[in-house]
This record gives sequence, structure tokens and C-alpha cells, in this order.
Amino acid sequence: MSLHTETLVIGAGPAGLTTGYMLAKAGRDVVVLERDPAQVGGISRTVEYKGFLFDIGGHRFFSKAKEVVDLWNEILPDDFIERPRLSRIYYKGKTYAYPLRAFEALRNLGLLESAACVASYLWARARPIAEPRSFHDWVRNQFGERLFSIFFKTYTEKVWGMSCDEISADWAAQRIKGLDLGAAIRDGVKRSLGLHRPAPADGPVIKTLIESFRYPRRGPGMMWDAAAAAIRGNGGRVLLDRRVDALSYDAGTKLWTVSARRQDGGRETFTARNVVSSAPIRELVGAIRPAPLSTFQARSLRYRDFLTVALIARAKDSFPDNWIYVHDPAVKVGRVQNFRSWSPEMVPDESYTCLGLEYFCFEGDGVWNAPDSELIAMARREIGLIGLVDPASVVDACVVRQPKAYPVYDDAYRANVATIRRDLEIGYPTLHLVGRNGMHKYNNQDHAMMTAMLTARNIMLGERRFDVWNVNEDAEYAEAGLSGAREALASERMVPRKVA
Repeated sequence: MSLHTETLVIGAGPAGLTTGYMLAKAGRDVVVLERDPAQVGGISRTVEYKGFLFDIGGHRFFSKAKEVVDLWNEILPDDFIERPRLSRIYYKGKTYAYPLRAFEALRNLGLLESAACVASYLWARARPIAEPRSFHDWVRNQFGERLFSIFFKTYTEKVWGMSCDEISADWAAQRIKGLDLGAAIRDGVKRSLGLHRPAPADGPVIKTLIESFRYPRRGPGMMWDAAAAAIRGNGGRVLLDRRVDALSYDAGTKLWTVSARRQDGGRETFTARNVVSSAPIRELVGAIRPAPLSTFQARSLRYRDFLTVALIARAKDSFPDNWIYVHDPAVKVGRVQNFRSWSPEMVPDESYTCLGLEYFCFEGDGVWNAPDSELIAMARREIGLIGLVDPASVVDACVVRQPKAYPVYDDAYRANVATIRRDLEIGYPTLHLVGRNGMHKYNNQDHAMMTAMLTARNIMLGERRFDVWNVNEDAEYAEAGLSGAREALASERMVPRKVA
């Protein structure tokens, strides 16, 4: 016996739950299936360990899309707090404010190294590589070899698992365009002298430079727990421990048949008029029967994974940052989050703090497969090496692995996604893709939600009136503290492409 619904949603992350919320609120019949046996939220969930709460990856609630902000306030009206934004870069025993403070950077680098950086920059400008092909080439041309090695090379390679000589110069031009070293220094001098002023309330807000952000007081999972409760309250269903492993579409009846498996081995079957998927495209296409023509392209899509080692330590060893980017090649950790600085309620006891050390990896590699005990030992050792806390003050720890955290934009991904999209839209007119992994787009939480909101409208209208593939939050970005850089970019975040 199967359960019928008008719309079945695969995945209870931000995109899936937003779709379900919008449909249930409008009185439409909807079922949301989530493979996690315990909680909703996906990568935006809040993990609890012995009363300590931590965020997987860090999720600031900031958007220029009024519809998204209004929806956040509607779902979670009373639980947002305003938090100060503080992040720094760690490199060889020194921390550097982000955005840049020129005098601090000069002091930390030292007179000789600063002079060498300037000389390297002038040499690169005088003798640029004629046709830069790689990220390394492009950044070297713009900033010189020494600044490339200090502030660009190590962190980029940690995050993406690719050499900077493999990453395309196109990505560098997109990710860092508009940044001029002279302008950065002028901006840094203003900040150092206290002359920097935030944009007026009615002026443009540069996302990278916001001074504070909103945050649910007990982490982003509060938002998605509330969304799931609202779906149920409006007559919809959110079912955990359901891993979708087979889908088929009957063009005659225009019905989907979807099979989901539970951890206890049980299986359930659903029928639906519409299917909305926020699951990774590779997994979705692999579950469709018979196999779509684009199966080969779907199998070629790749993902970058990461894990968080949460260290619980005595509070006297804490620091004020929300996060610190670790550019030092002497350690494997890429970023350290301080969850107390996100919200005091993330830590139940004021005498302790909780730090999240993030390690970027590929599912199945040595870091991913290492026993938790080895990862915890490595995290304790590295937190001591970079001097943020005394390893002896760490009293407990746990490990959380996050598969498929980021879609990889290799040299073939664009053509593969285009082929898959064309194949699915022709063969399955009531299948809708939403969200980061559902669309293989490295986007922000608000962009993922907007794709879901538009998809829900398309379903209610009975036609694809809104093109979710061209959602643009019109966000303002600036790289490295350029208060003068104002550029409207798509909310899809830039990820590296391999050299052609």
C-alpha cells in the first residue's frame, strides 16, 4: 500500500523545508522525506553534544532579499539575536584582522617581509605573466609571489583539495576581481586610524564587510525545527529516517512512485503528482528507474566534504572571534569556529567554551576515514600549535562528518549539469530541483531558500513560470576589505575550476 500526496519533497534542509512550508501554508498536500533519523536542517542543522550546540560550517542570517528575511521572521519571530562580526586570519603565529588593517599587517609581517612583499608586487606588475592560466598565475600578477604564498595559496588548497596551479585563472578573476592592492591599503589605513564608516542605512550593504549579523539564539537548527513544526501544523508531513532509493514516473497517469528505505530495513512507497528534490543530483539521477540518458553525466559530478572536530575547553582559554581562517601550512585545520561567539546559548556552562575545527577532505580519503580518536588527537595538537587554547584545557570532544558539503566545479561540471537539466526537464516535467546540492550550485542559504520559494509558486501555478536557475539575490560583495567595491553578483558562490 502506498501513501499519496500532491507534492513529495526529498530532503529536509533549507530548500526542502522552505518548499514544504510554502506549500503547506497555502493548504497544499505535501510530504517531506529526510534520510537523517534524528533531525532536520541538513548542513544548516545544529548539532548537540552533552548540552553543547554547534553549527556545521557557520550560518550568518543576512540577505538582501526581502522575501527571504520576511520568511525568516515569519518562521522564527522571537528567537533572533544580533551578534558582532569578528573574524581573523592566522598565519605563522600571528593573527590579521579581516578585513585588513594596514598597520597591523605591516607590524605582524615585519619591516623586512613587508618590504619584500612590496618589491615582489612591483616586480610582478612590471613583469606580469603574459597569459595567466592558473589561479597561481593570476594572483601572482595582481599581488606578487610573496603575498600569494601568505594570503592565498594555503587556505585555497586546503578548502578545495587542488593545487593553485590546477585551478583556473577564470575563477581567480571572478573571486577576487575588483581588488586593487593600493585600494586595499588605503581602506586598511582608514580602518587602522578609525576613519572607516559603515554604509548608511539606506545605502548599499557590502556582505563581506557587515559589522554584525542576526543569528538564532540556539543555532540555525532552531529555524528548521520551527519550519518542520509549521509544516506539520498546517497539515503537511515531515518524515525522518526515509532514504529515497528509487523513483519512477508514469507519463500516462502523470504520477511519480517513490520508494524510501528506513534504517531498520523497512520500506515505504509514496505516489505524488510533483517531486521536489534537494538531494545531490548524482544520487537523484542514480535512483530514477529506468535510468535517465544523463546518468553518465550525473555520475561525473563531484563534491567536497568536510568534518568538524568540536573541542570543549575551559573558558579562560577562549577568544572573541566567530571564526579564524588558518592560512598556516604547518597544520591541516582550515578554519576554527568559536560557537560561544555565535551565541552564548550555544554553550550551557559559562566556565567552558566549544570550538569547531574544520577539516576539508574528500569522502573516503585518509582524513575522512580516520578514527574519531585520531581526529580528536590531531585537533588538540593543532589547536595548541596555533596557540588558540592550551590542549590541556580540552576536557571533551566529538567529531561530525558532513558529506557533500560543497559541489565541485571541475572542467566538465557545467556541461554535465546542462545535459542533466535538459534531460530531466524533457522527460520528467513535474520534477523540480532546488538548493545547493539539488542544483549543484555553490549557493548561500538564502539563495537556496529563494529557489524553493519560486518552485512552490510554480507548483501552485501549475507551470514553470519562474526560472529558479537564474535566481540572483543581488548581494553586494567585496574582497579583502574594499569598502569602495560595489558589485551585484549572483548569490551562487564562486568555486574553483580546473585549468582547461
